[in-house]
Amino acid sequence: MAKGYLLVNVYGDTIANPIKDAKVSIFKNQTYIEEHLTDEDGQTEPITLTTVDKSYSLEEQYEVRPYETYDILVDALGMTTTKIEGVQIFDGVTSIQNVYLTSIDENTNEDDFIITPNTLWENNSPNIMTQDMNMEEETFVLNKVLIPESIIVHDGIPSNTNAPNYTVPFVDYIKNVASSEIYSTWPTETLKANILAIISFTLNRVYTEWYLSKGYNFTITSTTSYDQKYTRNGTIFEPISKIVDEIFDNYIRQDYRTEPLLAHYKSRTDEPGNLSQWGSKELGDQGYTYLEILKHYYGNRINIDRALITQEYPYSFNKILEEGICNKDVYILQNTLNYIRGSYPGIPIIEKPNGFFDNSTTKAVKTFQKVFNLKETGIVNYATWYKISYIFVAVSKMTNSIYQ
Repeated sequence: MAKGYLLVNVYGDTIANPIKDAKVSIFKNQTYIEEHLTDEDGQTEPITLTTVDKSYSLEEQYEVRPYETYDILVDALGMTTTKIEGVQIFDGVTSIQNVYLTSIDENTNEDDFIITPNTLWENNSPNIMTQDMNMEEETFVLNKVLIPESIIVHDGIPSNTNAPNYTVPFVDYIKNVASSEIYSTWPTETLKANILAIISFTLNRVYTEWYLSKGYNFTITSTTSYDQKYTRNGTIFEPISKIVDEIFDNYIRQDYRTEPLLAHYKSRTDEPGNLSQWGSKELGDQGYTYLEILKHYYGNRINIDRALITQEYPYSFNKILEEGICNKDVYILQNTLNYIRGSYPGIPIIEKPNGFFDNSTTKAVKTFQKVFNLKETGIVNYATWYKISYIFVAVSKMTNSIYQ
């Protein structure tokens, strides 16, 4: 029997508030299987679960669902019990399930969320095509391509005023959509190509202020006939998560045009200018790079560009930091990690920060990378520094709110 892995992260209202000793119970078809407690960083140990063979996710078929599903029940002292149904487990892949609990003072009812099937398995509607094609106009609002701190997702069709809006950090949104739209078992270059299409489509909506300019109060919808599938509390898959952390500020640009490409895609299509998800998987199998895959579908006139980040972080990333380096950047890194440690005590303290990247700094960086599912290199690259900055800001906001 094939095996997959589940890592559960339990937080309070924000990522700055990990919950220790939360009880995570695993169920299959309403039958209890096992339970685990979260550590001081709000994280369970990796949980091994049975699933279906990887081969079912590597070919286009609709007879055997290519992943297994489980339900989890999360309890913590003083917090509302939360149930998430349909957590997805692929063969050989670590699934990351983030769970946000609310205070029992604010909510006395059990929270229950259902994760709907991946669109490739559900195959219920053409992705971002039919409704949207007759809406396109030459309307550009922003003068720069920007990565917003968060985007507002409307969980329904645009005209449904009863559908809720969710404010979602940009990087988390991209991870969620990619995990909902493609299979994490696919070749790395295929995953990169599809993720870049997802990023570009999203940034086009941001750049054109497509919905805001029409009087709506959201950035994008969760409906695939208009936009992309966003699944509230959806399972995130480690291979996808790591790629997004590395390329989240990259996007597809066509020729001389400044706006991100509105990168349409379907599960299977031969239409020019539209990426075929299954076709991109087959090209990845043949050894195509992500750029070759994208040019195959969107034409040879596309390039990969980089967007600016709107979030104001205390200190910008300048260069790679690793053991043996001694400068001001390392001193800032050491103090930042020690500050974050106030919320994540599992990160070892760096005694007497002095700007020298020593072995204790490497250990702290590796632990941070492990907690936040980054590559555990001990080296601070752009992706690691962005995540450190993001967590630093989140912890600062929580701390300030406590003492105001």
